[in-house]
Amino acid sequence: MNLYDIKNESLVAEGKLRVEWAARNMPVLKSLRGRFEKEKPLQGIRLAACLHVTTETANLMETLKAGGAEVRLCASNPLSTQDDVAAYLAIEARIPTYAIKGEDNETYYRHLKNVLEFIPTITMDDGADLVSTIHKESRQVLSTILGGTEETTTGVIRLRAMEKDEELMYPVIAVNDAQTKHLFDNRYGTGQSTVDGILRATNILISGSVIVVCGYGWCGKGVSGKCKGMGANVIVCEVDPIRALEAKMDGFAVMPMIEAIKNADVIITVTGNTTVIDEHHLENAKDGIILANSGHFNVEINVGRLNVLLYPNVRHVPMLKNLY
Repeated sequence: MNLYDIKNESLVAEGKLRVEWAARNMPVLKSLRGRFEKEKPLQGIRLAACLHVTTETANLMETLKAGGAEVRLCASNPLSTQDDVAAYLAIEARIPTYAIKGEDNETYYRHLKNVLEFIPTITMDDGADLVSTIHKESRQVLSTILGGTEETTTGVIRLRAMEKDEELMYPVIAVNDAQTKHLFDNRYGTGQSTVDGILRATNILISGSVIVVCGYGWCGKGVSGKCKGMGANVIVCEVDPIRALEAKMDGFAVMPMIEAIKNADVIITVTGNTTVIDEHHLENAKDGIILANSGHFNVEINVGRLNVLLYPNVRHVPMLKNLY
């Protein structure tokens, strides 16, 4: 088996510079790495990681390796993969990495299996696809696994559903429940990166725009606050009555999606749920609306029905492209 599957090996130098830059803003991880290099607390651990392959993740992987762990990494979201970082990890850091930006579903799931082929003892997941694959297709791995971690809201929701149905076969730490995760990363990190992604893709003026945010969890709070701070007229759509009340008390307009979409210039879904924007919503949207999803999976907007509405007379419609 190949020890990596990346897009371009020539991007190593560029990836190294970016990983080193990110390390300057990760002092806690740097401190842990110094300890790990001496103490080797993870000696003998085989760790399979399914995470966003970015500069920050690269520093985490190097820290785990410094601690003695044997590490393999694949992408938890093909759209967020940074190809230069993947090249650096695979070639110079010598961490088996399977990630290509924009990879199709077949490649994505092949990469999941690639990181499981060395029979891990610990899993590190972002979205629960790795855990799900183990339980559905690689159950032989279960006998060796000590436990795992899950980083994001969507993944924790999936795992709790498995636990409720008595299907989860090994313990998983819900990292997303840590206060330093959801209070800060979800709120401030997601808030900033979501707006940044929309601006890079569209170059619209946020100030004065009507922006609808679907979901008022910690990520939704961050997105709403960032848009409000930039001068947008923010409307929140939230099915949980307590969170809806909180959004109202925070100064946001709150209304059902079927009403909010009529005046929206931009809609941002950040719920962790499926089909938040469906056909009957889209039929009420004004022309030129911008749809964006900041949830972990690209299922919050019914893209299939959107394509049919856009191309009603085309038998095989072109799929809308994801912008990251």
